Amino acid sequence: MLIDSHCHFDFEPFDSDPKHYLALAHSAGVGKIIIPSVGQRNWQRVQSLCSQFDELFYALGLHPFFSEEHGSGALEGLKQQLAKAVADTGQNASKCVAVGECGLDFAIVGADREQQIELLRAQLKLANQYALPVILHCRKAFPELLRLLKQHPLSAGGVYHGFSGSLPQAQQLIELGIKIGVGGTITYQRANKTRNTIAALPLATLMLETDAPDMPVAGFQGQPNRPDRLCNIIEALADIRPESQSEIELATSLTTAELFRISM
Repeated sequence: MLIDSHCHFDFEPFDSDPKHYLALAHSAGVGKIIIPSVGQRNWQRVQSLCSQFDELFYALGLHPFFSEEHGSGALEGLKQQLAKAVADTGQNASKCVAVGECGLDFAIVGADREQQIELLRAQLKLANQYALPVILHCRKAFPELLRLLKQHPLSAGGVYHGFSGSLPQAQQLIELGIKIGVGGTITYQRANKTRNTIAALPLATLMLETDAPDMPVAGFQGQPNRPDRLCNIIEALADIRPESQSEIELATSLTTAELFRISM
């Protein structure tokens, strides 16, 4: 069973017909999907969606790309939502598996860097408070992210989503207990730096993701990405690594299940 560790399944086109897209995922061997949230705008939506389908799990967080939406009450709202999710004895208790998507995005024109840093700092503390891993987003802010991770060591680890950095950067993250999210970038032959980095890392540090409907795989540019195209990423990974495809499938699924504490 494959696990898509990062898919915005509450976005279009999935939210209009989730059963159809889950059937496509199942046909490709994708048995479970982690849905990161972006902020107050979709916390309830991802929780509701995950309560309807056993194969869906969610994370609660404040995405840096939407920083302008995170007003003065956003952090307190996140605290309340996490407390409720962790304390809930119902189905949702096991469905909240991480804090995220959170991080730093300095590629945004006019980004309020201090606001992003403080929101991430607070979310790292919340992750430790509730013993949850984090799902990290980072653009043009790796030194700042690394500094925060060192200042606030994560008790339950985390994953750096959509990694496209260098081998030394990946190794620094791994030393801090952070897994490396492998997405559609490696399906492009021209992505030499990322492909070479992913090929050189220990298999046990890698997790698979689509970031659907974003990050399309090679051959499907201009189309919404889908969870079933995790297979394309696995095929590309098998092309650049010494392990067999079946070994990669098993190892990445076990790593993902262990990080998010979900059963296989």
